[in-house]
Amino acid sequence: MVRIKQLLKLNNRKKKKSNSITKSFLEKCPQKKGICTKIFIKAPKKPNSAARKVAKVILVSTKKSVICHIPGEKHTLQKYSNVLVRGGRVKDLPAVRYRLIRGKFDLRAVLDRRTARSKYGKKRLDRR
Repeated sequence: MVRIKQLLKLNNRKKKKSNSITKSFLEKCPQKKGICTKIFIKAPKKPNSAARKVAKVILVSTKKSVICHIPGEKHTLQKYSNVLVRGGRVKDLPAVRYRLIRGKFDLRAVLDRRTARSKYGKKRLDRR
């Protein structure tokens, strides 16, 4: 038979469990600079089928490596390219919790983009 003190001990032990898996590598920063070490293609989870472009990036300030999604169409990334990393996971790619920002450093903006300029780094057209 379990005593009251033993039950209290068990409850306290369960509460102390830390949540280190969901820790962000950006360390409360909106973006961080990184260097690409590998560019490859990942296949999404079950109901979807595509070839998602991802890059393995080492963050300059913390020296930790993360897997980042490359948004938009066509990119010119190579090994040792400088990139800017922001948060935001890709739902159908497991273990991909970061994205790269287009139009900064070596990652060029999406060509012929009409809407969503700021996300893809397209300059504003002056209409005077």
